[in-house]
Amino acid sequence: MLELKDVHVSYGNIAAVKGLSLTVNEGEIVTLIGSNGAGKSTTLRTISGLLRPKKGQVTFEGKAIQGMPADRIVNLGIAQSPEGRRIFPRMTVAENLDLGAFLRKDKAAVAEDMEAMLELFPRLRERLHQKAGTMSGGEQQMLAVARAQMTRPKLLLLDEPSMGLAPVLVDLIFATIRRIREQGTTVMVVEQNARAALSIADRAYVLESGSLKLEGAARDLRNDPEITKAYLGG
Repeated sequence: MLELKDVHVSYGNIAAVKGLSLTVNEGEIVTLIGSNGAGKSTTLRTISGLLRPKKGQVTFEGKAIQGMPADRIVNLGIAQSPEGRRIFPRMTVAENLDLGAFLRKDKAAVAEDMEAMLELFPRLRERLHQKAGTMSGGEQQMLAVARAQMTRPKLLLLDEPSMGLAPVLVDLIFATIRRIREQGTTVMVVEQNARAALSIADRAYVLESGSLKLEGAARDLRNDPEITKAYLGG
């Protein structure tokens, strides 16, 4: 479904991603793990069109998308829930969800998807007419994921979905990611909570200083002594 080949991304003279190649197959949950500054978020922003690679190719369903405007990439079926949630705090939950479907014309289907999101995140139904900025961090994260899902993506990119959340909410978010995949959406997760990410992923890529260090089945990496020592607190 998604393939990166020898992708290089820089911020000015600073190389953030160095020759990264990876694939995401339809129906998978794939995670990128690594420490701060490893290039994880930069990779997602490049896939979603917010950054242009200096070199390399990004293809989605066989089509080259590197350098394509972000709104066109959304139309192709890629949506991102960004790091830090980036919800619209002065708008209601309902208005935030409506904005997620801004590019869609199928009003009846949008209404169905709105209802599906409220079933997926019952807390949002209780807060539907509340200003998003007045909600808790966990509720805002639910809204950010639901808003991205309102585009009806084929591939959902999640950037640090557990950041700043209490452990019980982390469990809820990751259980929900599993449900999203079960409902037919392929998921790519960038996450510093490596243990949680590896517990739900099919495959994982480990980035270090912008380069690919390890890749493999998430189960295998979870049991890798090097990964345990570096990322799982073992």
